[in-house]
Amino acid sequence: MVVFRQEMVEERMGDCWSRTKDQFDNLEKHTQWGIEFVERYTKFVKERSEIELSYAKQIRNLSKKYQPKKNSKEEEENNKYSACRAFLSTLNELNDYAGQHEVIAENLTSQIISELTRYIQELKAERKSHFHDGRKAQQHIENSWKQLESSKRRFERECKEADRAQQYFEKMDSDINVTKADVEKARQQAQMRHQIAADSKTEYASYLQKFNQEQNDHYHTLIPHIFQKIQEMEERRIERVGESMKTFAEVDRQVLPIVGKCLDGMTKGAESIEPKHDSSQVVESYKSGFEPPGDVEFEDYSQAMKRTASECSLSNSRAESKPDKPTGKSKGKLWPFMKKSKSPKQHKEALTLRLNDFMASKPKMHCFRSLKRGLSLKLITLNAQVRSLIEGAGSEDFSHLPPEQRRKKLQAKVDDINKDIEKEMDKKDALIKMKDVYVKNPHMGDPSSVDPRLAETGQNIEKLQLEAQKFEGWLAEVEGRMPVKSEPPQRQSVLYETQNSVPSNDNCAQDRESPDGSYTEEQSSEAQIKVPNVEFDDEFDDEETLPTIGTCKALYCFEGNNEGTISVMEGELLYVIEEDKGDGWTRVRRNEEEEGYVPTSYVEVFLDTNGKDA
Repeated sequence: MVVFRQEMVEERMGDCWSRTKDQFDNLEKHTQWGIEFVERYTKFVKERSEIELSYAKQIRNLSKKYQPKKNSKEEEENNKYSACRAFLSTLNELNDYAGQHEVIAENLTSQIISELTRYIQELKAERKSHFHDGRKAQQHIENSWKQLESSKRRFERECKEADRAQQYFEKMDSDINVTKADVEKARQQAQMRHQIAADSKTEYASYLQKFNQEQNDHYHTLIPHIFQKIQEMEERRIERVGESMKTFAEVDRQVLPIVGKCLDGMTKGAESIEPKHDSSQVVESYKSGFEPPGDVEFEDYSQAMKRTASECSLSNSRAESKPDKPTGKSKGKLWPFMKKSKSPKQHKEALTLRLNDFMASKPKMHCFRSLKRGLSLKLITLNAQVRSLIEGAGSEDFSHLPPEQRRKKLQAKVDDINKDIEKEMDKKDALIKMKDVYVKNPHMGDPSSVDPRLAETGQNIEKLQLEAQKFEGWLAEVEGRMPVKSEPPQRQSVLYETQNSVPSNDNCAQDRESPDGSYTEEQSSEAQIKVPNVEFDDEFDDEETLPTIGTCKALYCFEGNNEGTISVMEGELLYVIEEDKGDGWTRVRRNEEEEGYVPTSYVEVFLDTNGKDA
């Protein structure tokens, strides 16, 4: 019965130990999986942070790519139009929006990634400590079990030896042939074996009691305590992961108000767009100030038939009056009022025919005059444009620009100079105060050291003031607030090489008072531009004298270097024979021999409604 109970206890102990060992292995696997889960979540947050940083960088680069360059024409356009200002506001808000994504990445790194990385190291150390205690407890109970097993086997062995000694003693005692000494010896041996068995029993019972106490402590105190610590560790891990997930959402929620403000700024910029204001800015920017051209005159080509009939009659009369004079190609027809055609011997009928011929050919002469005027003014304008290109981006007084654009440029220049003057004045005041401080406190500095800087600043102020006066004068000239006594700025000349090989079939002079479509200026080393000469028929060499339509007074001096123009002096009175057609030139006459074109802005025109001749 004792042996059976011992075997039952051994089987029960073995089963309990096996189950406990299996639970420790399962817990070890589970806690290792929990640490790997935290590491995986940390890696996820780290990749999210990298994505936020990359996105913020791309957004910043996009905003920077479309930002206008400083001190460029694009920046001026952005400041001028509301749509461009709205787009610039969007870019700025987008830059702030990218900054919020950088804040998200920074908070994810500092509040989650760093914290979880440090916590994982602590978790690994704590887990290692708990399982080390568990293994130590298991090792101790295992050693106690081995001692119990050893004492139990020794007790069993001693019991068997005692039984054998007892059986031997009984056998010897019952045998009559055995001596009494042998029987006594066998009896003593049996008693000794029984004593040894009793001692083994006592030792086994002691080890058994000790093992039972240790086993009870192991399963009811040590192991539950270790399991409790592991459970608490696991709960803290799960709670920490939950807090990290909550922080993950809060990091985004914290920047939502600022992101909303960025989006509100974009919306506000879009709502500030004013289409009418932008269109008016376009009109204001490109308004030239020129008057629109006048109506195109009607050209009556049906008069050619009448003129042909008159020419035939005139030719017949010439043949009758001068039968002996040969007619040539150079004098196929004569125009009235020419110097060579004035002869006292012409009778009244021929004069009448010439007058009829003149009246019939007048529209053709008018068409030719308009053509010559257009070509002449085109060449004069071309000369001015080429001269502006040679001089660079524009002259100092912006005279190459239309009046309205010139006024704006001059006004902007005056404002810039005034700002520079204010800066220099502030600098001068600061230097004066510094000098006063040095005078009152010599130990702080030498007052004479400020004098060179004061002199330099004074010179800069004088230069800027002279510059401002110059541009204000030009601005007053454009706005018409005051007459400008100075001569307009000199223009550089460009050589126009003309082809003077104009075929001529008569002896009429080639130089005319009005522009003939080609002209030559003084030679310049900067550029040479060839303009082909225009050949006209002989019958248009001489024109009738144009009637005056008013008078004009020269406001400024004009040299008139180009062919087709006329030089005038300031205050000179001239006759107007052809008003400005919208191209900026007016045709005037000084006397019967001198006439040409002058800039309309250089004269004050007084038109005569009666149109009397000079």
